[in-house]
Amino acid sequence: MRAFISFILILGGMVYGMSQTDIPKTQPLKIGPKPNLDIKASPTPNATLKMPSVIDMGKTPNLNDSMTPGVKMLPDRELKQAGFDMDIDPKVGEREKGNSKKHYGDMYLGDVKTSSKFVGVVCRDHEYVDGDRVKIYANGHVVEPNILLTGSFKGINLNLDKGFNRLDFEALNQGTSGPNTAQVDVYDDKGQLIYSNKWLLSTGSKASLIVVQE
Repeated sequence: MRAFISFILILGGMVYGMSQTDIPKTQPLKIGPKPNLDIKASPTPNATLKMPSVIDMGKTPNLNDSMTPGVKMLPDRELKQAGFDMDIDPKVGEREKGNSKKHYGDMYLGDVKTSSKFVGVVCRDHEYVDGDRVKIYANGHVVEPNILLTGSFKGINLNLDKGFNRLDFEALNQGTSGPNTAQVDVYDDKGQLIYSNKWLLSTGSKASLIVVQE
């Protein structure tokens, strides 16, 4: 019995000793005197960053010094508005729509001389391509009843009579943007351009050209 009690006491002592080792030991925090950081009140002269003064406080700033010489920022009475010399036709919109009341009558395009036996007569719409059509006469006879003018040249070769040969270009319409507009070029039998002109015609009007064979 005594041996059993002694065993229980020894076992309890061992358990108590082991449990004491798990508790961490604390030490009191010792606060000493304030450390001496030895901070100097003023930096060394060599370490100072010198920034230039933007405005000299001893001088009154002059804003005109920053302006480029000769540049005027204020309105000048001598300045002219853009487009001051343009002449604007208030009826230009009407003509573009084909509703112009202005009538473009017959035109005489002048004359040209050549020694060629035949010439090439071509024409095209030199402005807005809008469906203009023309009829071509040579000495009163229809040689091309209906040419639709496009951006490319179209025409015919025409044998010439000795002396005067009259060419008439009749406007069959004014397209969607009147008047009927065209450029006409004439080439000799060597393919050289010998004449060029333009017309503005109302429907039914004619542009006439004289080709003289020498």
